[in-house]
Amino acid sequence: MHAAGWDDTTMVSVAGIDFVADLSGALFCNDERLLVVSDLHLEKGSSFARRGVLLPPFDTAATLAALSDVVERRNPRMVIALGDSFHDAEAHDRLSSSDAETLRGLQRGRDWIWISGNHDPSLPLSLGGTVADEVGIGTIVFRHEPTGAVGEIAGHLHPKARVSRRGRSVERRCFASDGLRAVMPAFGAYAGGLSIRDDAFATIFKSIGFMAHMLGDRRVHTVAASRCY
Repeated sequence: MHAAGWDDTTMVSVAGIDFVADLSGALFCNDERLLVVSDLHLEKGSSFARRGVLLPPFDTAATLAALSDVVERRNPRMVIALGDSFHDAEAHDRLSSSDAETLRGLQRGRDWIWISGNHDPSLPLSLGGTVADEVGIGTIVFRHEPTGAVGEIAGHLHPKARVSRRGRSVERRCFASDGLRAVMPAFGAYAGGLSIRDDAFATIFKSIGFMAHMLGDRRVHTVAASRCY
């Protein structure tokens, strides 16, 4: 069950297909019982620690807890993880036994597709599920790096938006979509973000005429990208 007071009605439409914009940062298609997440960046903390940058080693557990919550609430038939699920090529080997068991439990009884990303281009089959470069379902193509194609849902860029509200600045992760394509927020606890006013988004959407669906405390807030800075 999600927290009392959550508003669960925000929809993101991509090429005629409606998805619920979950407050966790996932997309869910009711008709297909399909859950989509992006950029988990599991074991980012341990990756930084190996390079001498010490971060609290709790990111994987926190990310998997959030993922477990949305999987329990939505009960998907299929899950697609849109790449950079692991922060580096050896990250899956550094999973604790409890985190590895959590991941196996999440996959049990459902189809699970790992899209390879730039951080994890060669995912091992031992993870379970299916590994693919991209997946097409109906009119939608799921891939890691966005190309701007119609019907595309991608990740990689970690979109975030900043708005001024009641005299103060608020910055949150967000879904970016113009109704024809969408870029998903990073799901990982330690994943950073890129402003939707960056040129990378202008390249994808061709104009500022797209929407930012910002992850708030109780609901997803839809704001025109032109209002963000």
